Formats: sequence, C-alpha cells, structure tokens
Amino acid sequence: MPGLLRGVARTAVVAGTATAVSNRVSRRQAGRWAQQEAPQAAPTAPAPAPATTATDDMSGKIAQLKDLGDLKDQGVLTEAEFEAQKAQILGS
Repeated sequence: MPGLLRGVARTAVVAGTATAVSNRVSRRQAGRWAQQEAPQAAPTAPAPAPATTATDDMSGKIAQLKDLGDLKDQGVLTEAEFEAQKAQILGS
C-alpha cells in the first residue's frame, strides 16, 4: 500500500508541476501575441492594474519550488533539470 500511495503522490506532484509550467507558457505566449498586435492597434485607455499582487506571485513561486524540490528528492528530476527549472521560475 505505501508504494501505491507514493505513486499517487508522485503523480499528483508531476501533474501539478506540469500544470504550473503549462500555464506559465500559455501566459508568456499570450503576452507575446499581445505585443505583436499592440503596434497595430492605437491605445485608447490606460492599461488596467495587474490582477495579482507581489505576495500572490511569490507564494506561487515558492509552491513551484517546493514541488520541484520534491521531484528532485524523489529522483524524477536530475540536478541539472532542477537547476534549470529553478532558474526559470526565479527569473520570471
């Protein structure tokens, strides 16, 4: 039974990390598309304030780093993969 729980926990962590990475890629891609369309359209109103606060953003980064640490401890990620993902999260 412990092996089953470990497998379920690993799957949950991997799925959560994959979702977070996928969402980040989607946001970045949408931002690039918006930048490409921006020169074509004339700005009519000031841009609204960002919906997330710095605290929310930092909490999300901490959660992602904890998930990555768990994956590395479980042997799912190598040290190099862990460092690359960590740099990507902290660099955003």
